[in-house]
Amino acid sequence: MDDEVFELLKKLLSKPEKKYKPEVGLELDTIGPESPNGIYVYDEKKERWVLKYLNGEFFQPWEDGLFVVYFDNAKCPACRAYDTYWYPFVKLIGSTFRNAHYVIILCDWFAKECDSEIARGSFQKYDVHASPTTLLLYSSNGKIVLQDKLEGVKRMDQLADSIQGFVDKALKTIELQPGGGSSNS
Repeated sequence: MDDEVFELLKKLLSKPEKKYKPEVGLELDTIGPESPNGIYVYDEKKERWVLKYLNGEFFQPWEDGLFVVYFDNAKCPACRAYDTYWYPFVKLIGSTFRNAHYVIILCDWFAKECDSEIARGSFQKYDVHASPTTLLLYSSNGKIVLQDKLEGVKRMDQLADSIQGFVDKALKTIELQPGGGSSNS
């Protein structure tokens, strides 16, 4: 194997050097290998990612609506490729979906190498074993009514189409539930 290729692989697979201190409230433009493990939430007004959770059991929606959750691994080359679509998508298209929340759950390597209790628990709870994985959750009346996983790199158009189809399906699911959207009076 070529020495340059070997060194690049070794660097990719080594523990990333953390550039930032893991503190709740840390704000970043993008999340990457140098970022602390944890759960980040996009703040649309600030156009920044905010480290919201380091501890806890696992990620759960905090209100009703759509949650688009990117499970990111710091040592994942495909995740770095996905980043080129993910960040522009959230910034440019994300706000077109009503009641949408964008979340990144970052570990170094799945639940095996993760300095954040809640991020590790989230990888386990949602059974994430491929990266990147985008989890779509729809919460209504405090409960997750629908969830779906998108594995692999998705372009912006693929992500938008998948989310729109998911939202349409979630709204139909809610309508069909007792006390849902329609009445038969």
